[in-house]
Amino acid sequence: MGANSSFPVMLSFDLDAELLWTARDSKNWQRPVALSQGAYGYRAGVPRILNLLAKYGITCTFFVPGMIIERNREVVQEIHAAGHEIAHHSYSHRWVQDMEEVEERQEFEKATDLIAGLTGSKPLGWRSPAAEFSPNTMRLLLEYGFLYSSNFFDRDVPYKHVVDGKKTELIEFPFAWVLDDAPFFLYSIQLVGRVMMPPSAVFEHWSAEFDTLYKERKLFNLAMHPQIIGRPSRITLLERLIEYIRGHKNVTFFRFCDLALSLKDSL
Repeated sequence: MGANSSFPVMLSFDLDAELLWTARDSKNWQRPVALSQGAYGYRAGVPRILNLLAKYGITCTFFVPGMIIERNREVVQEIHAAGHEIAHHSYSHRWVQDMEEVEERQEFEKATDLIAGLTGSKPLGWRSPAAEFSPNTMRLLLEYGFLYSSNFFDRDVPYKHVVDGKKTELIEFPFAWVLDDAPFFLYSIQLVGRVMMPPSAVFEHWSAEFDTLYKERKLFNLAMHPQIIGRPSRITLLERLIEYIRGHKNVTFFRFCDLALSLKDSL
């Protein structure tokens, strides 16, 4: 990003809800207590997040699986009505790397139709359910005409993908696990040794990432989940981070679609 341009900050939320559990094991549909962990995201997390973003006049991007729109349409409508972008996050949140092409197409098309039916337009961006691609994913992204993806970990700045030696129009907004709330906070009794980090330690991680990226004039791309960051102790972490970022000069919070549209002819 240019030395004289506004520094881009992108906050995003993956509204996986119960699908974070059912995508890995369909038997979890019969485990109401396990599912309740995901339901917290739209019942308690989303309202807190929307209130916080409204307080600071920030609009951002929510990556939403199609099945969540089917199950919680009013919640997604509220997110959209607040000015936030609804982007593609698969249909079922099942991992795509082992899918046959016909099934992966169904995942793309069903969720696209649901998002278009709610927002009035097809989604411009896509994020993988589990930070993985199948052998067909990149080709399908190009075929369906997505403007951007946010999946890769290889750079700190946006770029256009090169496929088969040819530069495409698909913009990548890279991120990293250190800029994701799940590695720090997602707890499971089934994972031996998994502990939850204190919010103060995560603020140290995220603010340090911001400081260097801001100094280098690159990109700050933070991925979160309403059922995780929406907890009372963690929403205060996000507010502290927003205030910290706003204390720096020449910073702009972007929805992914807006930054992608502004960059599509310059990358």
